[in-house]
Amino acid sequence: MSVSLGLHRLQQVDSHRDRIRARLKAIEETLQADDAIRSAQQTFAASESAEKTAERDLRFAEAESVKQRVKIEQAESSLYGGQVRNPKELQDLQDEIASLKRHLITLENREFDALSMSEAAEAEYQIAQAELDKARASAASQHVDLTVERETLQKDSERLTLEHKAAIGAVPQSILQIYEQLRERKHGLAVVAIQDSACAACGSALTPAQQQSARSASQLFYCPTCGRILYAS
Repeated sequence: MSVSLGLHRLQQVDSHRDRIRARLKAIEETLQADDAIRSAQQTFAASESAEKTAERDLRFAEAESVKQRVKIEQAESSLYGGQVRNPKELQDLQDEIASLKRHLITLENREFDALSMSEAAEAEYQIAQAELDKARASAASQHVDLTVERETLQKDSERLTLEHKAAIGAVPQSILQIYEQLRERKHGLAVVAIQDSACAACGSALTPAQQQSARSASQLFYCPTCGRILYAS
């Protein structure tokens, strides 16, 4: 098989894949343009952020309560451990423990409030998720034809991916790099066939000698005008 034939087959697959990608993108934009979906997405994003903030605040409040309990345990250990015998020091410890316990009540109240906020935020998050799913389902039912087309195109895309892998396997790596560079410069179209003795992309007329060069099995021939690789059957 000539190099240009292998590239031409690869180009056909890639062009088909490009069309499918473009159409899938257009379908997604149409489906996502629904006002109800956009509103639900905004509400969901806000609830998700609030849920994360509330969860972070709860973890912080829990950690503060734990640290305060540790301080109380350490102070009580000193008080009842027998190491401190001085009456004034014992009284100071008792006062410190009482102060620590009062502050613990404050921290536990904050923890309770944080837990309530976290539970409320989680509930709002779940509601927002359900509303977003509902909005998407409603939009899908209103765009049944687009949904069916999208599924068909996705299957075609999977099949073409396999064909693409097979096609590039028949092209030398050095030639493949040239092809990819041309694809990037030429808006996806690197290889074109000769039609009616002219380049099918730019319409430039080709001499018989040029057409014969395009039929070479060992080297590439480029359109003198647009620079694309020419394929002659």
